[in-house]
Amino acid sequence: MERNLIVAGFGGQGVMMLGTLLAQATCDSTDKHVTYFPSYGAAMRGGTANCYVVISDDEIGAPVMDAVEDLIVFNEPSLHKFLPQLKPGGFLFVNNSIVTSDPGRDDIKVVEVPVTQMAIDMGNPKVLNIIMLGAYVGATEVVPKEVIVETIKNKLGKKKPEFLPMNLEAFEKGYAIGAAAR
Repeated sequence: MERNLIVAGFGGQGVMMLGTLLAQATCDSTDKHVTYFPSYGAAMRGGTANCYVVISDDEIGAPVMDAVEDLIVFNEPSLHKFLPQLKPGGFLFVNNSIVTSDPGRDDIKVVEVPVTQMAIDMGNPKVLNIIMLGAYVGATEVVPKEVIVETIKNKLGKKKPEFLPMNLEAFEKGYAIGAAAR
């Protein structure tokens, strides 16, 4: 099994944190191989940001792929830039709070998650990436749910423990959406 993912959006949307959490959880708690490759635009906050995550049962030859099984987009420019790299049969996770374009493909599975609005409704716009991480794990089951929950507790709970309950709630909300799309 090998799963290739691109996560893309504006700087400040938690693109890199989503990729880091997924890669860290996989590396720490499974016997799978993983690579994480970040890419920043001209400005970190507000500029473009994307990362590649590859999870595999075997050694990984290259961290960046021409074609991927999964694509997470938080904004419109990311959809247009990376959609051609999504393989037929792949998953497209869309922040449909701000991405309004139809992908125009019927050979992919689209999971619409209004993460921006959900995060605002939860009282903290910064949890939108954790909601999307939950949706991704819920739909793909690329790693067990418990592995990600433990990583959230260990990585985010130590930095700002007062936000841990909200981060766990955000993950669960996203996971439910992803599991329903499975």
